[in-house]
Amino acid sequence: MDCKVKWTGDGMSFVAETGSNHAIMMDGAPEAGGRNLAPRPMEMLLAGAGGCTAFDVVLILKRGRHAITGCEVSLQADRAEIDPKIFTKIHFHFRVTGKQLKPEAVARAIELSKDKYCSATIMLGKTAEITHDFEIIEG
Repeated sequence: MDCKVKWTGDGMSFVAETGSNHAIMMDGAPEAGGRNLAPRPMEMLLAGAGGCTAFDVVLILKRGRHAITGCEVSLQADRAEIDPKIFTKIHFHFRVTGKQLKPEAVARAIELSKDKYCSATIMLGKTAEITHDFEIIEG
């Protein structure tokens, strides 16, 4: 996997070019010289973890032939007070929508992602306490 991050030369804005040829902007907070034009790098890290685990949950449920129609993950993270301001706690709340989804199947998909498949959350779990819960919405 490759990625190149380049300072734009303007404030604290950076552009990341991924190995799959996509560009992502990042910017710093105004108090750090940024202009609040894009997500912060740590927000990108948190979003990546959410995307990674949501991907897993959807794929696991689809492969199990469950009638999933939607998946949303809300993340709430705490960071250390002093540098390095690593994530110390991250809570994932899953809202899974589908037809007659069984709570056991959703719980199993989340556990498999958390314990086996989601590289991002497994890596973040080395420094942060990871918790999760879920709700099922019929639809």
